[in-house]
Amino acid sequence: MKNVYEQMAETRAAENISAMKQKQALPYELKVRAAKQRVLEYYHEICDVRGADVHVSVGGLDSITLFVFIRDYCGLDVPGVSASILEDKSVQEVHKTLGIECVKPIKPKAQVIKEFGYPIISKEIAAKIELLQNPSEKNKTVRHAIITGETGEYGGFQKDSRMKLPQRWLELFGGYENENEGVNYKTPDFKVSAKCCYYLKEKPCDDWAKAHNSFPYLGLMASEGGRRQKALMLHGCNYYGKTTVRSCPFAPFSRNDLLRLAVELNVPVPAIYGTIERNAKGEYYTTKAQRTGCSMCGFGIHMEKRPHRFDRLRKENYKEWRFWMYDMGWGKVLDYIGVPWEDEVEEYEQALIPGFVDYVWEDK
Repeated sequence: MKNVYEQMAETRAAENISAMKQKQALPYELKVRAAKQRVLEYYHEICDVRGADVHVSVGGLDSITLFVFIRDYCGLDVPGVSASILEDKSVQEVHKTLGIECVKPIKPKAQVIKEFGYPIISKEIAAKIELLQNPSEKNKTVRHAIITGETGEYGGFQKDSRMKLPQRWLELFGGYENENEGVNYKTPDFKVSAKCCYYLKEKPCDDWAKAHNSFPYLGLMASEGGRRQKALMLHGCNYYGKTTVRSCPFAPFSRNDLLRLAVELNVPVPAIYGTIERNAKGEYYTTKAQRTGCSMCGFGIHMEKRPHRFDRLRKENYKEWRFWMYDMGWGKVLDYIGVPWEDEVEEYEQALIPGFVDYVWEDK
């Protein structure tokens, strides 16, 4: 088996990453033109060459903007598909106005959490914690890497790899390996998982795509960080793989680029985001939420200043907030990772500094 370095060399990973960085550095106007070209190229390849169909996977403001961009700027009549019921009511209203088709989650949100665990920190870190919580002989080497950073043959025998959990999270979640690794970390009394998105959004949309022989446009940007950044940097905007085929025309965009385009296209902005404004530096920002998703999602919550997403949920839907915080145990999870939630915050305007451009969910 080839190790990770050999695979990266074979797939020209370094060249691909360099190419994406160059695209990210382009002026806004050129990025928009390039995005249109990627949309049209993908449409031609999928519809004209392969005889299949395309659709837009729609969720929050980023993908809503992509849907309008493809329809109004690129002139293509492409359907939108969404697990809309998971989104904020204001997002659902925009979906309805745009004629987005809704698919249902495979399992209820509460059931997914009970079965698999809480989605916290980031998908990448949650997946590592989940692996620590479910040890087996097969994942022994990976668990060792998560605790120590030391990889085996496949990982190129690294000594301090990025596989290692950040120390902050090792202290709280690394205790499952105390005996094996001779460490003294804590263990929580709850499960952690990255599987929510799969059962609630990804699989329902994938099933719809298979039933309609359709391939997606996705509103993802490399500037978002995490797994998305890695995949987009390695595979670019349009990707035709053996098991994955997708188009991400906005991959080189910054958050500022996306919001500027939304303003120029007069994209309907869901109320949860507030409005799109410009600061003294000319940078665009939303006055309320910067990112949205499922009301019970905890990815990135530790990086949000108050009022964070659960504070806003408290004001907008106290009954649901109480259900998640107390009945479903989210409160104790937030306490464990050091996120305040129980005291009420009066100011519900965006607390993040509006001068920032990119809000990146890094694995901190």
